[in-house]
Amino acid sequence: MVTLKQFGSNEEWLQARKLIGGSDASALVGMNPYKTNIDLWKEKTGRKQAPDISNDEFVRFGHEAEAHLRALFALDHPQYKVDYLENNMFLNDKYPFAHASLDGWLTDQDGRKGVLEIKTTNILQSMQREKWADRIPDNYYCQVLWYLMVTEFDFVVLKARLRSEWQGEIRVTVRHYFIDRKEVEEDIAELRQAGEKFWKAIQEDRQPYLILPAI
Repeated sequence: MVTLKQFGSNEEWLQARKLIGGSDASALVGMNPYKTNIDLWKEKTGRKQAPDISNDEFVRFGHEAEAHLRALFALDHPQYKVDYLENNMFLNDKYPFAHASLDGWLTDQDGRKGVLEIKTTNILQSMQREKWADRIPDNYYCQVLWYLMVTEFDFVVLKARLRSEWQGEIRVTVRHYFIDRKEVEEDIAELRQAGEKFWKAIQEDRQPYLILPAI
């Protein structure tokens, strides 16, 4: 059964994030450019403190822009009903190791449920822009698959705001990516297996083998 909880404060919500969340998912399979599965295991077992990035300029921008981008999405896509609760957390008793905190959730005209994920990215190099060309970067792909697993929703819409600056002029590109659950069931299953294996390593207090990203 899937349940939705809303916490009274951001502090309570942060305390509840001891389970594996969507932003953790890519580290499970070696697809996080900033964190290995060993780093994540050390954080979840209390051996290491997760870095505090809340004061990072781009992180703060993304947090403050989220509500505006969600409202713009609703205006641009009236075919969806857009819902959101502050400090939300979805839980699924099939996956007691996992949680999902969403930027929003959608209902289409056929009653199908979907995840709304919002990303704001500052493009500093052409390589970063290429990662968004006709696809979602691997770490964000793992994140939305995790959300599909926990919520059991039917689809994902990822709204990406790509910002760059050239000769003092700010340039913004907005892209939307659609993922239908039926097309990614195998990937969801692989990620679920990785999550179960990782959670067992946490419960047994046993460090997993390092997973290196594919070259």
